Amino acid sequence: MPARRVNPNKVKTHYSYTASELADCLGVHKNTVRNWQRQGLEPNDDCRPYLFQGAVVRSFLKSRRASRKRTCPDGTLFCVSCREPRKPADGMLDYLPVRETSGNLRGICEVCDSIMHRSIREAEIAVKMPGCDVKFQEAPSSLSGRASPSLNCDLKKEG
Repeated sequence: MPARRVNPNKVKTHYSYTASELADCLGVHKNTVRNWQRQGLEPNDDCRPYLFQGAVVRSFLKSRRASRKRTCPDGTLFCVSCREPRKPADGMLDYLPVRETSGNLRGICEVCDSIMHRSIREAEIAVKMPGCDVKFQEAPSSLSGRASPSLNCDLKKEG
């Protein structure tokens, strides 16, 4: 089971929390809070029970999240299988519009041949994906009609 993401905004900045109170607030085990303490989360003082200031906890969790972020340089899409930004195979991409001004780029990873995606504004395609051949596809229709009406109806004509 993958690890859950902890929302740092659940922590009140002006409150002080014990390890168990912080664990309850964030929905994690109290040993997780103790592991964070070993990784650099500072308590208010050295007295037990350890108290953690909400603002310190928030900044610690946000810095952990920021350290795991990966930005894609221009000309690349993030490959989930490789867990690295990769160039699309043969520089070929498909653009699928989602809204009037933005959509998704879809390409194939040059290393593992899995499908990669990237959200992008249509105006930024030439800047963000230089040297790539982008094929624009038509947006899928939001309405779907039926050729024949449903026969599963309770309404009966009264004569």
